[in-house]
Amino acid sequence: MTRVMLLILVSAPMWAAEALTPGTLPTSWITGGPDCTTVPDWQVHAYNDDFYILRESGCINYEKPFLYLIFGEQKVLLEDTGAGTVHTAVFVQDLVSKWAKKKNRKPPVLLVVHSHSHGDHVAGDQELKDMPGVELIPPTVAAIQEAAGISKWPEALGLIDLGGRILDVLAIPGHDAASIALYDRRTGLLLTGDSLYPGRLYVNESNLPVYAASARRLAEFSRAHPIAHVLGTHIEQSRTAYVDYPRGTTYQPEEHSLELSRAHVLELDDAFTRRKEGAESIALPDFTISIRPARPTH
Repeated sequence: MTRVMLLILVSAPMWAAEALTPGTLPTSWITGGPDCTTVPDWQVHAYNDDFYILRESGCINYEKPFLYLIFGEQKVLLEDTGAGTVHTAVFVQDLVSKWAKKKNRKPPVLLVVHSHSHGDHVAGDQELKDMPGVELIPPTVAAIQEAAGISKWPEALGLIDLGGRILDVLAIPGHDAASIALYDRRTGLLLTGDSLYPGRLYVNESNLPVYAASARRLAEFSRAHPIAHVLGTHIEQSRTAYVDYPRGTTYQPEEHSLELSRAHVLELDDAFTRRKEGAESIALPDFTISIRPARPTH
């Protein structure tokens, strides 16, 4: 019997090998229980000295969103402000002050942006916008486009300069009109908001073409840049493939890891390409595209 060797040629990434600033991720996160009297309002994990991941407790709000705090020389960027009745402002300002003290410098300006405009990501805006030393960009297309210098929405790439640290801004509407992804060139972390995370990715049927186009742009970007991890804003999936926690779950002791990979970005793009007409959902091992019926036009 003759054996035939099949050689598959895979095109190399468009980026040259380069050193990324490394970091660590926890093996598990605090969720919201089983006893809320012992659960802190926030869990803070330092990916490294200049990149913090914050998780709001499920005991405050079942959404348990993740927020991101990224430090540059002139500014520190906060992505999202939390869900429910939450006091994000004082907590974040305290973190910034402690960081500045550790670095023996003045606290940088706090620049607040949002992964998108939904209520579970903007609840702390009111307190933050009235604080000195804070620049809050409203979660609207016009405001994001101006702040990031996006010449044509959503096709063109924008950027935010924190001082010695550049974040690329990708417009990825579909889940929400103002959805964005942030890419930190220093760490190779890609922040994808509610557009990609281990859980249910909601999209209205009428927005499917927009979401699919955004998934394609995200995939093309990921092929052209080194990606350390893909980090979204929720965990709804369990560690068991295809199994998620029901909406409203507070305590998730067997939840999926937060981090996804470039492979998941490509899988999202492929899922839209292969979607069958009329499908109400597309279930994949680590996330599900949940399609809601189109809203009435009258």
